[in-house]
Amino acid sequence: MRQQPLQNEALESLRQLGAATVYEAQGACGALDAGLKPLDAASRLVGPALTVDMRPADNLMLHYALLKAKPGDVLVVDAKGFMEAGPWGDVLTEAAMARGVAGLVLHGAVRDAEAIVRMGFPVFCRGLSIKGTGKHQPGRLNVPLCIGDAVVRPGDIVVGDRDGLVMVEAEAVDRVLASAQAREEKEAGFRRAIANGSSTVELLDLGEMLYRLGLH
Repeated sequence: MRQQPLQNEALESLRQLGAATVYEAQGACGALDAGLKPLDAASRLVGPALTVDMRPADNLMLHYALLKAKPGDVLVVDAKGFMEAGPWGDVLTEAAMARGVAGLVLHGAVRDAEAIVRMGFPVFCRGLSIKGTGKHQPGRLNVPLCIGDAVVRPGDIVVGDRDGLVMVEAEAVDRVLASAQAREEKEAGFRRAIANGSSTVELLDLGEMLYRLGLH
């Protein structure tokens, strides 16, 4: 009965550590490309991916996905990077929040940005479009997605903030969390050393490299 609270605690720790630290801690892998930006720079996002593969300019599958979403899920949506329609807006945001959805990552555009930010719902997307969509085309839920050069599998953990987005395999959460915490502690030590007069060259042992490049 304790497994779920422990999992929630681990996810919250990943959220607080942040996307960049988690990315480095798991070997500089799992990052989604930098074109996916938060609507609100203050957004922080974490949760298991509910993946949605959908046709551009048609949002029927987003309405369907919300019927299947569980509290804490993050919708990760491949809208094929299409920027001339906004398949997500304030009404779907209201519906998602009512379901307890933790946020949205959309490989495409959204609209109603000001309202979404005001509602406090984390959204990462490629941009904005005022154009509407149809509601006619089928798609797929809970299938692997390829967004940029990253693969997102159903249930992977999404960590997002102003720096970007990174995916963590569900079975690797404990290992990655331990590595991220160790990295955070190491960097805290660096900051203390810098405050006491050390240089980053000393801390990162870069002297020999600089010497070999004639930078001395």
